[in-house]
Amino acid sequence: MKPEKWSDPSNKLFPYQVGFTGPPMDFDAAPSDFLRMSPATVGAHGRLLHAPGYSHQLDQRVDNFHQLEEVVHCFSNAGADVVGQVGTNWVHAGGRNVHDIRAYVAEMSDKYETPLKMAGLTLVQACEAMGYERVALNSVYFWPDWRDGVVRFLRSADIDVVWYGNFVDQGWYDTQEEVNDQTWIFPGDLASKSCRYAAEQAPDVDAILVNGMSNYRDSTGLPQRFVRLAAEIEATIEKPVIAADVSLYWEIFRTLGVAPIGNFGSLLSSLQSPTSSKDGESQ
Repeated sequence: MKPEKWSDPSNKLFPYQVGFTGPPMDFDAAPSDFLRMSPATVGAHGRLLHAPGYSHQLDQRVDNFHQLEEVVHCFSNAGADVVGQVGTNWVHAGGRNVHDIRAYVAEMSDKYETPLKMAGLTLVQACEAMGYERVALNSVYFWPDWRDGVVRFLRSADIDVVWYGNFVDQGWYDTQEEVNDQTWIFPGDLASKSCRYAAEQAPDVDAILVNGMSNYRDSTGLPQRFVRLAAEIEATIEKPVIAADVSLYWEIFRTLGVAPIGNFGSLLSSLQSPTSSKDGESQ
């Protein structure tokens, strides 16, 4: 059970405490991004999985899936209110479907009295909450087996994936090796261009989904994830953009009962009061 001391708010550093875990071997932006869009009452902590020799293969996710329980247990002991798992591919690795993952997160959440939110599942949860039934998947840097696994997972939730394609499918790079060499960081305009491409291939969908946690350099050269770009892209393509980082943060915020500060696109704005994104106050 979760230590009883955390039921007393005076024992916590922050009224709302969030734990994040990202893929092994990556310095992940989630804790930093989440804090920058949160009110001062929210604190965030990151914890990497320990998997020596990890090289982002799906079978390595299967082999290390058990570590997610350790993460939830550790964060529960430390007084986290919710745990976010970064990385879309973990939900479909090993052939798992949406029913498997719903059961798993429910089991972990109940066992450690701390909700677990997995990025891949939050894409489904966002579609369900917003009523999006037909989608196009901008699979960005994903390898073909990653891309195909995400499509299978979404379809297992009865989401109609009308079109899907990664950066090679879209013609921005000639080979997957070229994409991999970018180490998840791409030219700044590629986020918008790739979403526009997806929208053009499937103009009648309800939303554009984006898997993974890709980064795009802004005018200062700093990499930015979709959460910083979604609002502008939505205005350009006139479609909702539901990226995995956006849906993960949305699910965490709504679990906490807290709203983000700022304009981060339609999904996160759905949690805000009419004035919260303008006046810097949360719900």
